[in-house]
Amino acid sequence: MIIQTLLAQQAPVEAIDTPAIDWAILAPLLIMSVGGILMLTFASILKTLSSSVWSIAATMISLATAITVIPLWMRVTDTENSATSTLANAVAFDGFSLFLTVVIALSVALSAMLADGYLKREGLEGPELYVLLMMSAAGGIIMAFANDLIVLFIGLEILSIAVYVLAAMHTRKLESQEAGIKYFVLGAFSSAFFLYGIAMIYGATGSTNLIDIKNFLAATVLDDDALLLAGFALMLVGLAFKVAAVPFHFWTPDVYQGAPSPVVAYMASAVKAAGFAAIIRVFVLTFEQYRTDWQPVVYVLAILSLLVGSFLAIVQTDVKRMLAYSSISHAGFILVGVQAATERGVAAVLFYLAVYSFMVIGSFGVLTVAGGTGDNAHSLDDYKGLSKRSPLLAFALMIFLFSQAGIPLTTGFFAKFGVISAAIDARSFWLAVVAMISAVVGAYLYLRVIVTMFFAEDDDSEEDGADGEATTAEPIDIPLGAGIAIAVCVLVTVVFGVWPGPIDDLAREAIPRLVAESAAVLQIGN
Repeated sequence: MIIQTLLAQQAPVEAIDTPAIDWAILAPLLIMSVGGILMLTFASILKTLSSSVWSIAATMISLATAITVIPLWMRVTDTENSATSTLANAVAFDGFSLFLTVVIALSVALSAMLADGYLKREGLEGPELYVLLMMSAAGGIIMAFANDLIVLFIGLEILSIAVYVLAAMHTRKLESQEAGIKYFVLGAFSSAFFLYGIAMIYGATGSTNLIDIKNFLAATVLDDDALLLAGFALMLVGLAFKVAAVPFHFWTPDVYQGAPSPVVAYMASAVKAAGFAAIIRVFVLTFEQYRTDWQPVVYVLAILSLLVGSFLAIVQTDVKRMLAYSSISHAGFILVGVQAATERGVAAVLFYLAVYSFMVIGSFGVLTVAGGTGDNAHSLDDYKGLSKRSPLLAFALMIFLFSQAGIPLTTGFFAKFGVISAAIDARSFWLAVVAMISAVVGAYLYLRVIVTMFFAEDDDSEEDGADGEATTAEPIDIPLGAGIAIAVCVLVTVVFGVWPGPIDDLAREAIPRLVAESAAVLQIGN
């Protein structure tokens, strides 16, 4: 009786107010992350399965992630202001996040197909690379969906830590180990900058939620905005590192040259897409009212990336380093669209990220196959006579290089045209001029590789046989998975280079918004 009396006198326990979760919104993230965890679990049990099984599984899971986006896209575009968020406004649900989720998922699928033959050739068979790809992609998807700076940082770290290991994946290659160490050390510094930037933004605004920050800055005039501007600078440093923008690009040539080629294909596509997703959400949306403070910095980053990337690329003699500097130049082109800070600029950035992913994965796919055992045959001389040893590979690489140069009837032409047009609309005329100059310089680089493949004489391609007649070098064997991935990239580059409408329409519908759970409350201005 005494116990019952004491219990009756106690105040009732209040229920814990937990945030509502819309699991449908999180479906793409759950499929990618849980799929990776299950793959690792089954791999520890079924140790005798072929590496091809894991490649197929990773490809299927990634494609399932992309397919899951279709009903979500119909939901978000069905009615006006249908974008929303979940997890106490920490995760955004809009066309922007879904568009980039598809880009990241397809990048994983194509990279997984490239990795199968590569791992067999290098004697590195196993599920580890595929699991790390999927875990990293899960981090990228979190970045695309992030509506809070803390969530964004968590996604950034999940994305990065897996890629650090992937860069050092080739345990028999010293350059790969070196690439992993360099990327890890510099990446840790960039993450620290980003985290300190978040702390300063919190100190200036009292929140890490992007909606709350935007509303606070709209309603409050800061007498002293030094802390806020310092937060801008530090966060931009951290994100500029991830997209390889100059002067935060120093890791890129060495890491791209030393890391396994399928991993580089993923880094140049999915990692770059996730980095630009964060830049657009944080700066173009959240800090739109302070654009006069951050736009000049992005303007300078774009110019430096365009010029340094294009001019240093033409003096390289290693094709992987050439494409590394080319990737820096492409980051500059994308920054041209970011700097415009308009709906047209964001749509141009999304289109660029989508088509560039196929261009660069296809390019590094060819390098994956042509690199030979050890993945070392990437000097320009090694590509002499490639058209004779493997006409299909040479033709595919030519298409990808033409597209990266911005030749008409390829997706690269419309990508560059889009960001330059957005810059002109935003009256950034000199930036547009620099972008066009960089495109011309870059064209020389790509033509140099093409001329080497088709017209330069291969010193080792012809040898005297026993009867004194010339013999040609053996043709290059193209693994099935790599062949499919390269063929898909060629088709996308050519078909949508002639008919860009579908991707362009999707990009225009994928305008990012800062949204609360009840309704879409904020979006970028024109």
